[in-house]
Amino acid sequence: MAVQTAASTTDTTTVDLGPAAALSCRECGERFALGPIFACELCFGPLEVAYDFPVGDPEGLRKKIESGPENVWRYAPLLPVPADVASKPNLNPGWTQLVKADNLARELGVTGRLYVKDDSGNPTHSFKDRVVAQAVEAARAFGYTTLSCSSTGNLAGAVGAAAARAGLRSCVFIPHDLEQAKVVTAAVYGGELVAIEGTYDDVNRFCSELIGDPLGEGWGFTNVNLRPYYGEGSKTLAYEICEQLGWEIPDQIVIPVASGSQLTKIDKGLQELIKLGLVADKPYKIFGAQATGCSPVSTAFKAGHDVVRPQKPDTIAKSLAIGNPADGPYVLDIARRTGGAVEDVDDAAVVEAISLLARTEGIFAETAGGVTLGVTKKLIENGQLDPTLTTVAINTGDGLKTLDAVADRARPTATIKPNLDAFRAAGLATD
Repeated sequence: MAVQTAASTTDTTTVDLGPAAALSCRECGERFALGPIFACELCFGPLEVAYDFPVGDPEGLRKKIESGPENVWRYAPLLPVPADVASKPNLNPGWTQLVKADNLARELGVTGRLYVKDDSGNPTHSFKDRVVAQAVEAARAFGYTTLSCSSTGNLAGAVGAAAARAGLRSCVFIPHDLEQAKVVTAAVYGGELVAIEGTYDDVNRFCSELIGDPLGEGWGFTNVNLRPYYGEGSKTLAYEICEQLGWEIPDQIVIPVASGSQLTKIDKGLQELIKLGLVADKPYKIFGAQATGCSPVSTAFKAGHDVVRPQKPDTIAKSLAIGNPADGPYVLDIARRTGGAVEDVDDAAVVEAISLLARTEGIFAETAGGVTLGVTKKLIENGQLDPTLTTVAINTGDGLKTLDAVADRARPTATIKPNLDAFRAAGLATD
């Protein structure tokens, strides 16, 4: 079976990626040997990792996982990484808090269990550390010396930090109008940071051209030629949520949608846990969340379409501003298969949701988290999300990265002279 090997410096038949057995086309099912490829040679469908998982001893596997490190590497037996991955220099992301959000539940009228999976606690303060950790191991296996990506912000910082820790060069590409905080937190790690005039989709097209040019020789693009491995990192969100719930699948999960990869891989992770006997098989619903100013998947879902028409982004939620999402059709399939939905909220609702989550649970989410919570609220109000069931909403990043979104409302309550009379006059004294 033919396998592309362009830009690889390693014999792909000898790479050690643990239980990863092959790459499989999501459209036609054709299988390829492990390598730095991302599209099927027969139908051009996207490739994903297929595995030879341990079978027949779910209790033994569960105990092995539970005795592992408190990061994503506790799930190494289920990921495309070598068995000794935890001993290598990496950022060790994962095992973030699953916050039982009782105060938020009361505000939203939720009588069941409501949780926020808060991934702002990762090393660079976003879930992207999970996916980049997997991409670094693939880059090492294929002999790459430069780690790269196209990014709406969080991925750029995650790649820069992970490359620095792993001793690799990094060169990442971002839209020119990115939030300043994300520019700084990508550039600080010392790699090259290149701003492209245009949207994220323009940046992504440029990277696709670069990967086929001699200039890109020896480069591992996390979300292009390493995408099948990179995407597997999102499965660890599903693994952690279920383990933190006592090896139970939640009834409902609300997930932000940019490219759609995170949502599809969370569903893949849940299905793997069921097949391995680590959790009981039960119905669950998956909901996708988008900002109205960039909502191609939500628009297609509501119209009953199977094809996602690209949109030009116009939203404060820049980390979700992908107008032509690669996994959009698969998000539609999963939402419909599970009985969920894909919904969107406008920028005002995003800001309101950020403030609500901060006020009720002490979690300061970036704009993507505001989208997720805003959609959660909307789904409850329109009756699509059952408030009596166990629900998990995912916050993918830290609000310190998107301060401008709430700067107008997050201001001093009062400015006073340094004396008690002034404090009393401000009306802030309590009885």
